[in-house]
Amino acid sequence: MNGPSTRILELLSLLQDGRVWDGAELARRVGASPRTLRRDLERLRELGYPVESARGPGGGYRLAAGRAMPPLLFTDDEAVAMVVGLRFAALTWAGADTGVADGALGKLERVLPDRLRHRVRAVSASMETGSRPHRKADLGVLRALGGAASGRNHVRFHYTSRGGAETDRRVEPYAQVLFAHRWYLLGWDRDRDDWRTFRADRISDLEVLGTTFAPRPLPPGGAVSFVQDNARLPITRHRATVLFHAPLETVSERLIAEAGELTAVDAGNCRYVSAPDSWEWLAITLAMVGVPYTVEGPPELIEVSRALAGRIARAAGG
Repeated sequence: MNGPSTRILELLSLLQDGRVWDGAELARRVGASPRTLRRDLERLRELGYPVESARGPGGGYRLAAGRAMPPLLFTDDEAVAMVVGLRFAALTWAGADTGVADGALGKLERVLPDRLRHRVRAVSASMETGSRPHRKADLGVLRALGGAASGRNHVRFHYTSRGGAETDRRVEPYAQVLFAHRWYLLGWDRDRDDWRTFRADRISDLEVLGTTFAPRPLPPGGAVSFVQDNARLPITRHRATVLFHAPLETVSERLIAEAGELTAVDAGNCRYVSAPDSWEWLAITLAMVGVPYTVEGPPELIEVSRALAGRIARAAGG
């Protein structure tokens, strides 16, 4: 039997999809008469859900945005997706901002049924143990950049490059892209008169200016493609080139190439070009691929690789 509580929950679930529901169809879906439907909708309004009605034959109903957030209903998959998203946010935001995601995550986990709580905790644990430590972006910076990009406002900020150089930048912000567990800003650099990508965790003293700009056509391929290409191989002289003496298919299965480009040279060799944050990290990563290789440059990577090989040999008694 479809009791009042079950019927109202089903009604709320339908209204949350954002569409305008025909009154007759809505009554049929929840198994109620038009009069009962109107009474159930009024109960939802009393509970704080802003249900709007439209005049016309049969009437129409939808759930509008209200001043406060009432309780929401999620399917099992939606609940898991929400928790996973909040867990990932906690991993990519810095400092006190982590508490925002953790607080929302705790509230959701406390009301999850047992069948979902175990699934969610298993996924959350795997995300935590599978993450590589890195600098995290400030939520305030992401929020301000998002507002500036939406409002087409100029921004000004202090930026620290991968080499440690500090500059003041004047930028037209366009999009924020999450790539390889880091947030990047795609913007038009007003001083360099060209497109640039900026890592959000390297931005400080951000100021959203009152002036606006007319939007430009995005780079070919769009924001995501441009940011990914420049994140892998940014505009820098610090690039490494390595020749693997193994087929591309073999190396690609063992090397996470998101920080560079891996291309075939011939049937038995492939070349990897990268611009890493750390020569030490790259030297270790290359050795872990497990195939013969030659470091073609630069001298910094060759020197670090030799030092690493020496430490390993001494540790093994060689």
